[in-house]
Amino acid sequence: MNIIAWVILGLLAGALAKAVYPGRQGGGILSTIILGVVGAFIGGTLFTLLRTGTLQLTATTLSIPGILVAIIGAMIAIYLWTLFQRSSRA
Repeated sequence: MNIIAWVILGLLAGALAKAVYPGRQGGGILSTIILGVVGAFIGGTLFTLLRTGTLQLTATTLSIPGILVAIIGAMIAIYLWTLFQRSSRA
C-alpha cells in the first residue's frame, strides 16, 4: 500500500476510533493518523492470528472490512496507551 493510502487509512481509523472510544483523547491530526496506522497493524495482526493461528505482522487494506479491523486495533491502541500513561504517572 502506498503512503497516501496509509495516511487515509490512518486518518479514518484513528478518527473513528477516537469518536467511538469513551473518554477524551488528546492529540491533533498527526497523532490521529499515527494511531490509525498503529491500529491497522494491531488489528491486522490479531485478525491474522485469529483466522490462521499464526502470529504475523500484517496490516489491513484500504477497504471497508480493513477499516473496521483498523478501528478495532486503534481502540486497542488507545486502551494500551491509557494504561501506559496511568502506570507512568504513579
